[in-house]
Amino acid sequence: MPSVESEAISDATALAGAIAKGALSADQAMEAAIAAASSHAGLGAICRLETDQGRATAAALEQERIVDPDRFAERPFAGVPTLAKDLGGPFAGFPVRAGSRMLDGRLDSTMDSDLAGRFRDAGFALFGLTTTPEFGLSLSSEPVRGPICRNPLDPRLTAGGSSGGAAAAVAAGIVSIAHATDAGGSIRVPAACCGLVGLKPTRGAIPGGPLFGNHLGGIVGELAICRSVRDSRMIFEAVRGRARGPFADPAEAAPVTGRLRVGVLAETGLEFPTDPARSGAVLEAAGALERAGHTVARLNWSDFAPLVSASSAIFADIISVNLALLVDTLSLDPGHAEPLTAAFVERGRRISAAALWTSLDAAVHVSHKTWALFDSLDCLLMPMLATAPLPIGSFPSDHDDTDLHLRRMTAFAPLAGLANISGFPALTLPFGADTEGLPLPVQLMAPMGAEGLLLSLAARLEAEGRWQHCFPVSGLAA
Repeated sequence: MPSVESEAISDATALAGAIAKGALSADQAMEAAIAAASSHAGLGAICRLETDQGRATAAALEQERIVDPDRFAERPFAGVPTLAKDLGGPFAGFPVRAGSRMLDGRLDSTMDSDLAGRFRDAGFALFGLTTTPEFGLSLSSEPVRGPICRNPLDPRLTAGGSSGGAAAAVAAGIVSIAHATDAGGSIRVPAACCGLVGLKPTRGAIPGGPLFGNHLGGIVGELAICRSVRDSRMIFEAVRGRARGPFADPAEAAPVTGRLRVGVLAETGLEFPTDPARSGAVLEAAGALERAGHTVARLNWSDFAPLVSASSAIFADIISVNLALLVDTLSLDPGHAEPLTAAFVERGRRISAAALWTSLDAAVHVSHKTWALFDSLDCLLMPMLATAPLPIGSFPSDHDDTDLHLRRMTAFAPLAGLANISGFPALTLPFGADTEGLPLPVQLMAPMGAEGLLLSLAARLEAEGRWQHCFPVSGLAA
């Protein structure tokens, strides 16, 4: 297999550029990814391989590069191998199991979601599905049906969840970018665990149809886990807009020029404290933005604690009711589910219509109060994780205490769910490493429609060069 020198950043943009220039073919890129999937099989990042489909798609794209180079050039990720998450989508030919034995043989998709179609139009060559916890209910990806997903930076630790398989595959260089979904931090937490970039877009920015099977009352954002800010920007621009419901496409916020007002939250209170290294990374990032000419204002946890508490309760109600409805609609057998999943099903069945309505109404107020934070600020800078990635087994599913599980997740990522419940865009990226070589992630939030602002600030922080990937992208030289 020929090896190709990457650009300064080993990412999907570099790989797409190498394929476009003919430095390697789409077929060779696919073979490199399949080989990397085999060599990194012990990570448990991939739960299903469809190598024949991957090779066929790569061959068709390579043929297009030769016979219709103009069409090929229109695709921003032409020939780039990728993986879909085993939750969300769906992608035709890749049956979703959501990490659950309950769905064996039940959801063999013959159609693409609107987003899946845009992924294909962008030129991606799909060859498998990534590991997720059962129905995405955890911030670690360890489904009983297997495989257990491990962090490439330290296999004793979690790669996060629920898009843990996507993050592990991207961090290990199996693929340069991977589809992911985010209902309560599920793009951003795995990205943070593995030293990657994760953007949860504004509510309504990314299509969720035509089935809206992973809509969850609007709290879900779908996009990708990336190795660079430029990849996040490119995939967002490639698939955004024209969502065709249930919300109007969010208006793109007017560019903010000159000095920005950055609100900085470095600590997360006594109940869910953030460790000094991760608080320190937020302050260091604030210093970098201040040196770039922006104004920084320190914020207090007391401004966020009620929003975090409300978001956690709303999230619990929405996912529980949704799961109970899915199980009953498809006549699934909770006896085949993990004990924790079965407990969430029962929790959902006990929630009354009035209680659910109260939660949905509370979500509107969370969004309104989050808007108020931006009356005097252009963006927020805060911790993504409260601690380093936790050991495998830290989020067990062999019990029925849903409150304990939800509390464990909040303690790990206190500020993850706020963006989902409020609908605001949020982005995480690494800003340095701790004494163990693990990433120090920070999170940025901005007003609805201000992904451009988030990506610009993230690019400024990325340019500090405080984090280096440990593994090159398959097909690109180290």
